[in-house]
Amino acid sequence: MKKQNIIKGSLLVFTMVVVQSCFVAKNYEKPQIDTENLYRTEQIADSTSLAMMSWDKLFTDEQLQAYINEAIQNNLDMKIALQNMAAAEATLKQSKAGYLPSINTTATLTHQELSKNSQFGRIFNGSIDQYDFSAKLSWEADIWGKIRSTKRASAAKYLESTVAKQAIQTELVANLASLYYQILAIDEQIKVVTTTLENRNASVEVIKALKDAGSVNEVAVQQTEAQLYAVQIILEDLNYNVKILENSFNQLLGKPSNNVERGLFENQKIDAEIKTGLPAFLLSQRPDVVAAELNFRNAFELKNVAKSYFYPSLTLNATGGFQSLELKEWFSTNSLFATLIGGIAQPIFNQRQNKTRLEVAKVNQQKAYLQFEKSLLVAGKEVSDALANYENETNKLTIREKQVEALKKAADYSDELLQYGMVNYLEVLTAKDNALNTEINYIDNKYKQLNAVITLYKALGGGN
Repeated sequence: MKKQNIIKGSLLVFTMVVVQSCFVAKNYEKPQIDTENLYRTEQIADSTSLAMMSWDKLFTDEQLQAYINEAIQNNLDMKIALQNMAAAEATLKQSKAGYLPSINTTATLTHQELSKNSQFGRIFNGSIDQYDFSAKLSWEADIWGKIRSTKRASAAKYLESTVAKQAIQTELVANLASLYYQILAIDEQIKVVTTTLENRNASVEVIKALKDAGSVNEVAVQQTEAQLYAVQIILEDLNYNVKILENSFNQLLGKPSNNVERGLFENQKIDAEIKTGLPAFLLSQRPDVVAAELNFRNAFELKNVAKSYFYPSLTLNATGGFQSLELKEWFSTNSLFATLIGGIAQPIFNQRQNKTRLEVAKVNQQKAYLQFEKSLLVAGKEVSDALANYENETNKLTIREKQVEALKKAADYSDELLQYGMVNYLEVLTAKDNALNTEINYIDNKYKQLNAVITLYKALGGGN
């Protein structure tokens, strides 16, 4: 009898192993998407990309480098991303354990009062005590690849969480650099406005002297003083803007608002060669594109899982332990018992759950594919926009420099001509306002040119 049971058990295990080698789950293949002409550029496409440069080589300001390192360690979004990675890793570990059997142990004491008129009550004098200690093993053979697909889906989700962290770091590096340069640019604008304010104070004294000499009237004095007050308002706004930017900067660092130690705007430059590389490079470099492809892979594997529910499941259940009516005989060899059950379950009708599960999985896979396509189009647009912005700001900067020089000369000449009565005070005020605004705009142009490089760097997937 025992020999027959061993043979039957061996045949069952052998059948499980053989059948388990057959799968219905399809292997994942990366979707092929045409990336030709993904973004607008006049550059000759090659394999070199600005994104290949590490952020500490692109941004050479040592203070900025220290801030970026600090932010990567302390930024709260980065810490949240690490926690998401830990959760995804735990899920991945659990999915890998799907091949293993589950084992549970149970110890119970059952006391039952029986009716004296019942069949067993007459035999056992009205009560029964039963002591049980058992272990139960359950295992399902991965015949159709359900466990394998679940594991691969979890692996895709884990990789997606790591890429999400990279996306946050890319955004963080770009935002820090942009804010840093913007603060420096406003510092430079404050210098210009402060110098202008000193000149406007001198202009008020000059215009008052001209009034005393009878060259101008009181209206000229009031207009010149009003111009002085307008510059003071500009200075107040600039100082306010610096504080707001410093607050945002400290938030990215993961610490309370405070002053930001920094260098000089005039020392800032980015010497990297502006190259975009091949459009296909975005498929592996842009974190959001990579994450979208991994999300599609997860949906693909979950569709495999949904399909597996249409096929029979092969399970093995074993239970063994000690069972006794007497406490002293509980762990006796005569109290040993064992049960082995192998079975195949084929779904026939379960209220359309399997079909609905598969239909939803197919829809989710198609949605994931469309999101992948969209992410690539968005990436291409962002690169195109950043290139156009860089070219625009570079061209404007050259023109703006000439404009600043011309308007400065016009303002200087107007002061001299006013003293000789060859121009009126309104022309002088207009010339000075134009010179100041253009000089402020010139600094803003220089910042925007630097920021355009940062934006392109981020659009190409740099910053990791």
